[in-house]
Amino acid sequence: MKPLLPVEEAIRRVLDGVEPLAAEEVPLAAAVGRVLAEPLHALRTQPPHDVSAMDGYALRAADIASTALPATLRVIGSAPAGHAFAGLVGPGEAVRIFTGAGVPDGADAILLQEDAAVLPDGRIEAREAVRPGQHIRRRGLDFCAGDRVIEPGIRLGMRQLALAAALDHAKVPVRRKPVVAIIATGDELVPPGSGDGGSGIVASNGYGIGALVESLGGLVRDLGIVRDDRAALAAAIDAAMGADVLVTIGGASVGDHDLVRDVLQDRGMTLDFWRIAMRPGKPLLFGRLKATRVLSLPGNPVSSLVCALLFLRPLVEALLGMPFVDPTVGARLGSQVRANDVRQDYIRARLTIDDDGGRVATPLERQDSAMLSAFHRAECLIVRPPHADAEAKGARCRVVILP
Repeated sequence: MKPLLPVEEAIRRVLDGVEPLAAEEVPLAAAVGRVLAEPLHALRTQPPHDVSAMDGYALRAADIASTALPATLRVIGSAPAGHAFAGLVGPGEAVRIFTGAGVPDGADAILLQEDAAVLPDGRIEAREAVRPGQHIRRRGLDFCAGDRVIEPGIRLGMRQLALAAALDHAKVPVRRKPVVAIIATGDELVPPGSGDGGSGIVASNGYGIGALVESLGGLVRDLGIVRDDRAALAAAIDAAMGADVLVTIGGASVGDHDLVRDVLQDRGMTLDFWRIAMRPGKPLLFGRLKATRVLSLPGNPVSSLVCALLFLRPLVEALLGMPFVDPTVGARLGSQVRANDVRQDYIRARLTIDDDGGRVATPLERQDSAMLSAFHRAECLIVRPPHADAEAKGARCRVVILP
């Protein structure tokens, strides 16, 4: 029998040759969570001219030098935001100005309003000195027209969308959403709420995998539950064609009713690999069917969801043009762990923060791959490499944070 494929090699092969999907332009308000396909350049300069950073008075700094305080100045006009003062500020003069308003010609500083007293005749008395440029935001302080400001491959959130709007973009180029078709297989499966009296197994995996796909920015094509029947499975696979990724759940092991691999190959799939050195998730299958990448996940719920995190998530992100990022972070063990065998282990664990701010991962007592309730209680997966020695409490480890 061929040796089991290491997890790192399996991930590399899943991502091999993946090209980002085509770009499409969407309105800024519809771009939340989408992945930018092209760099965004500034279409304007911000600020477009020197502006006041505070409410106060625009004046010449030399007029209120510290040696001349208190200094009296004549107010010659006002400059609210959006309404520039058209005149020139000369010696001994000031213009009432508000945050965001353009600095009048001749002025080179802003005196804060709380540092001035308004006299009965309308003049002001300056009580604090200012230096040239004080409280002025210079033209182009943030960016200038033509600057390359936002790089592609980033997911657009609050900060990026606000910046894109400031750059004067009403629409942005984003990657097309990857379409992921999902087929659950097995005569034993029933949909949630079927009221079958407990004789079947509720098909739960597809809901978790669909939620993952949508959270990543993909589109789910749910093809439902397919019985252990070659013709029905072939018809469902044909219906999935055109999707970027086909995910099948269950039926990819070695049992008499595990038909998925054979039917996929009958439909023309080129098998890349089958069975990997990991726990849970050993019977994972990956191949290509025309332009569609195929991931056949195990039927056990935890195995299915762990494999989706480790393999489907980076595949969807690669289709969106995002780079692969190691999903593990450092932590310390909250209890001892046994020596490991030939498979890379992903131990469900609780995650806490110690007094020094470090992560502590404590394995759950039950690691059964059918126990979704335990998986729900877990916050991370402790990664145990093949042949790892036993480790004591407090030892360093790597963990995958669960979404």
